Amino acid sequence: MPLHKIRDFDPDYRQHFEDRDVISYDLYSGSERIGSVDDLLVDDSGKLRYLIANTGAWIFGKKVLLPIGRARIDYSSRRIMVDGFTRAQVEALPQYDGNLSVDYEHEEQVRNVYRPTGAATGKAPAIDYDRDTYAYDRDPSLYNLDETNHQNLRLYEERLIANKTRTKTGEVAVGKRVETETASVSVPIEKERIVIERTSATDAGRTAAPDATAFQEGEVARVETYEETPDVRKEAFVREEVRVRKEVEQETVQAEETLRREELDIDTKGNPVIDKGTDSRGKRSK
Repeated sequence: MPLHKIRDFDPDYRQHFEDRDVISYDLYSGSERIGSVDDLLVDDSGKLRYLIANTGAWIFGKKVLLPIGRARIDYSSRRIMVDGFTRAQVEALPQYDGNLSVDYEHEEQVRNVYRPTGAATGKAPAIDYDRDTYAYDRDPSLYNLDETNHQNLRLYEERLIANKTRTKTGEVAVGKRVETETASVSVPIEKERIVIERTSATDAGRTAAPDATAFQEGEVARVETYEETPDVRKEAFVREEVRVRKEVEQETVQAEETLRREELDIDTKGNPVIDKGTDSRGKRSK
């Protein structure tokens, strides 16, 4: 599994460590200072696997990997104790180069130095795995912190998380219907009619010369008549326009819940000296 410097893996890693960032802590083997912590290596899951130990003047400034399970962290004195860490082990460990990635072979060299059957006893470890089958839980003594020296308790508290859920409250369907009504209109029209008037001649009784139509039978005159008829039709026109749109109204809804928070109770016997530190809100524990 690839390893990453903790700053590369999470630039904001310090907020998870609070005031317990072990980078720059001093390394001690017994009462002897053997160097300091330059950096931390984590795997893809973010789990701490190695301390990068700078041995300083102890072994000519050699940097080596120290499995986290070999460390006992003393936060109060800002020290990391490594029991039984010897010069022979440091000399047997491969040099760590921060510019190169740590591969499986490099880790195996490191593990073989720290394993009980490694360089300390001169016996080769029995290997039943390879780079594809190895898992860190095969070496719990190297990668698991000793819980007797690092007991962590988690205190929980509740907080309100305000979210919004969009739900359908209804819908509006806009349609049309056709209504009918009977309309009437008055249209004045004209009709022609023939009026035949017969009057007595003013020169009745006098002798007159007959015209060309005199004493002829049949049609002697023709007059055409006309009348108007109403021409009524329907035309469609736009009476009004209707626009359909939505408006969003905002309002603030107040919600209340009872939140719970766990506090630490410390029961002491005798007169132990206890540094209770500060809580996550920066308040000094009582």
